[in-house]
Formats: sequence, C-alpha cells, structure tokens
Amino acid sequence: MIAEFERHLRYERDLSPHTVRAYLTDLGSLLAHLDDGGVDGLDISTLRAWLGEQHAAGLSRATLARRTACARSFTAYCYRRGWLANDPGLLLGSAKSPRSLPAVLDQEQARAALETRGEGEPVDLRDQAMLELLYATGIRVSELCQLDVDDVDRGRRVVRVLGKGRKERAVPFGVPALHALDRWCVYGRALWIKEGTGAALFLGVRGGRIDQGTVRRVVHARLRQVEGAPDLSPHGLRHSAATHLLEGGADLRSVQELLGHASLNTTQIYTHVSIERLRAAFRQAHPRA
Repeated sequence: MIAEFERHLRYERDLSPHTVRAYLTDLGSLLAHLDDGGVDGLDISTLRAWLGEQHAAGLSRATLARRTACARSFTAYCYRRGWLANDPGLLLGSAKSPRSLPAVLDQEQARAALETRGEGEPVDLRDQAMLELLYATGIRVSELCQLDVDDVDRGRRVVRVLGKGRKERAVPFGVPALHALDRWCVYGRALWIKEGTGAALFLGVRGGRIDQGTVRRVVHARLRQVEGAPDLSPHGLRHSAATHLLEGGADLRSVQELLGHASLNTTQIYTHVSIERLRAAFRQAHPRA
C-alpha cells in the first residue's frame, strides 16, 4: 500500500523527491498511530487524535499543516482505490502556518557579498558564479544545482529553469552574472571536467554535479565575511533578490513570474518586507513619525 502511494505521488502527482520523502515519513507516523489496525480504522476521529498527538509533541504549525495535507492525500487515494468506504480527509481542517517575514540583505550588504573573492582558482570562480546567479535570478538552490550548460542563453542573458511541478520558466540575469559565468566556464569548469561529468553547469571538485549542501556552505561562508549581514541560506538570497526588485520599482506580477510562484499570494510576502523598511525609514527620518 505504501509503495503504491509512493508511485502515485512520484508519477501521477509529480511531486518533488523532497516532498515525497516528507509525505512518506508523515504516512509512517500515521500508520504507526493506527497500531497495525489497518486502514479500515482510519476515520476522522483517528486523524484528529493523531494530529493532536503531533501538536502535543511540540511540532511546528508548518509541519502540522504538511502532515494534514499528507493525510488528506492518503485518504483520498485510499477512497479512490476502494480501500476506504468514504474519505475522512474531507472533514479534516488545517490551521494555516504563520507567515513570518524572511530575513534579507540590504542592498549594500548584497553588493559587499558579491565582491570578487579569492585568487582566481576554479573553486573561487565557481563560487562567485553561483552567488551572482542566485542573486541575479532569485532561483531556488535546487534549480541552480539542476542547471546544465545549455540552459544558459548568453546572447539573451536568460537562464532556462525547471521549477516546482516541472514547470519551465526563463529568468533574465545581468552583466555581472554573465561575466562570472564566462570566467567559470572557461577557466574553472573546463579544468574539472572528467569522464561522466555530463552537461552540469556547476561542478564539485570531483567533477560531478554540485549538490545543495555545497551551495549552502558557500553562501554561509561568504555572508560571514560581510559585516552586519544576517546568516542566510541560498533561499535568503532569493528573498533578498525579490525584495530589492520590488524596492527598485518592479511590479508584483513580474516578480511572481521570475520566482516561479504558482500563486501571487506567495509573492506578496516580499511587499511586507519592503513596507517594514519604509516604516523604519519613516520612523527614523520623519519629524512627526
């Protein structure tokens, strides 16, 4: 049953590997709560009791919301397969997870973080190109790691990105990112290519496609060198890029397209960041603030 549900998530719903892993972990917790009683005993009371245990254990609201979504998906799948007489997940409510404002760099901190570092070694060229591209495009770290050489259109200064739900989008980038990519591809990547490297744009020191953990370490290490900068992940650069676009006059719909958000509601959080900065500036500068 679990294996069939996993195939449903992977191939029918086309969820990301990370989401599939999370859902299977959540499902394991739910089935353990049933105490080997089988799905026949899965009703709304059982679901609420399971989620109540999770809440009592101190799980965050975001995790509870995800576990609720997993339960709904699983009960709907079981109902369609005839394993349940009805779908109890339809009666399951879900508290919305709080949306806190993300920490971001200010524009001066971003400029300082993107100043060229190192002595021109391949690893320095790669790190600089990754940072420039992350900030220039606001792409996710997973999208960066998936990029191939052919995904970069140098003439149009556009990168082709495969985002969530395998949705493809084209994201423009600026001249500094182009120059950093050129230096990496000519003087860095060419020296690391090995048999089996393939078309990956960014490589690890052993010649394979770079992994997300390496990108995160690079971002954290660079931001530690910037005085006063918050310790952000690659997603923090994405938040920063979106915020700076809006502060520079970009409209919300364009930022939504650039980031690959399915809903405009997801993008609107960046307007809150900008408003907080406006309020801070108002309080500091206005005589009647």
